[in-house]
Amino acid sequence: MDKIVTLLAPGGIDKLEVSGRVPQEPGASEIRIRHDAIGMNFLDIYHRRGLYALPAYPAVLGVEGAGIIEAIGSAVTDLKPGDRVVYAGAPVGAYAATRLLPAARAVRLPDGVSSKVAAASMLKGLTAYMLLTKTYRVEPGTTVLIHAAGGGLGSILVRWAKHLGATVIGTVSSKEKADLARRHGADHLIVGRNADVVAAVKARTGNSGVDVAYDGIGAGMLAKSIQSVRPFGVVATIGQAGGPIPPVSIDDLRPGKWLTHPSIMAYIADTPAYLTAAEAVVKMLACGITATIASEYPLEEAAEAQRYLEEGRAAGSLILVP
Repeated sequence: MDKIVTLLAPGGIDKLEVSGRVPQEPGASEIRIRHDAIGMNFLDIYHRRGLYALPAYPAVLGVEGAGIIEAIGSAVTDLKPGDRVVYAGAPVGAYAATRLLPAARAVRLPDGVSSKVAAASMLKGLTAYMLLTKTYRVEPGTTVLIHAAGGGLGSILVRWAKHLGATVIGTVSSKEKADLARRHGADHLIVGRNADVVAAVKARTGNSGVDVAYDGIGAGMLAKSIQSVRPFGVVATIGQAGGPIPPVSIDDLRPGKWLTHPSIMAYIADTPAYLTAAEAVVKMLACGITATIASEYPLEEAAEAQRYLEEGRAAGSLILVP
C-alpha cells in the first residue's frame, strides 16, 4: 500500500488525513509516477483553506513533483518506465507516494538535476519564467522589487532576475533570510516586517521607483508595492501570504501604473505554453538557478509541513519525501 494524504474538507491542517492506497493503473494517455519528492507551495495552503476551491472532496493536494515512471498507458509513446520526470500544474494530486498523471505534463529530467531540486523548483521556476519574461520583460538595466526574497519563489526569482541582468531590491522578514537572498545575488535588501518599504525603495532608486514589483504578500503590502514602482511601472500581485488583498482605488495607479494579477495555473493550463516554459526552467535548473530547499518532511508529516510553511518561517522551499 502506498501512502496518500487526503484533504477531507476545506479548513485547517486537521482536515488532512494519512491513509493507504493501492497503486492505480494508468489510462491510455496517462503515466504512473512514483515520487522521489513532492514540492510544496503556498497554493497548497490556499487549496486547503478553500480560498481556491477544488472540484470535489475528499481531495489530494499538491501541484508538483518529481520521480520515476512506473507504468504507462497504451497510447503513450514518448515516455517509458524508468524515465525520470518532473511536472507541475493541474491536475492537483501530488501528496501521494504514487499518482496518475497525463503524459503530456511530464518533462524529462537531465542527469545533473536531482529529483528533490526539481520538485522544489518546478512550479516556482515556471512562475519566475512567467513573471520575468511575460508579465514584464526583465533585461539588463531593469530594477525589480521582489517581496519575500528569501522564500521559495523569491529565491529563484532573485537568481533568475540577476541572470537576466536586473538590479534586485528584495524584502525579507529576518536576517537569516536576508543572508540567503544576498547569497543569491540581491543587490539591496529591506529587512523586517515593519520596515518602511516605500522610503527604502525610493532611497535606492534615486526617488524614481522600480520598474516592476512582484508581490506575493498581499494585505497592506500591495499598496506599498504600488507606491514603490515608477510612473508607468508594473505591479504584479501573485499571492496573499500576509492576508487578503484589499480593494485598490484606480486613483492609486496614477500616473499610469499597471496592476496585473497573473495566474501561473492559468498560464500553464495551455500545454504548448507549459512545455515551452518547462524547457526554459529545466535549462535554468541545469545551470544551478534553483529554489533552495529549506527542509524535507516525510509525506505523512504533510500537516506539520503545511503549518511551518503557513507561518512563513521557511528560508527557502519545503518538500515532502514519500
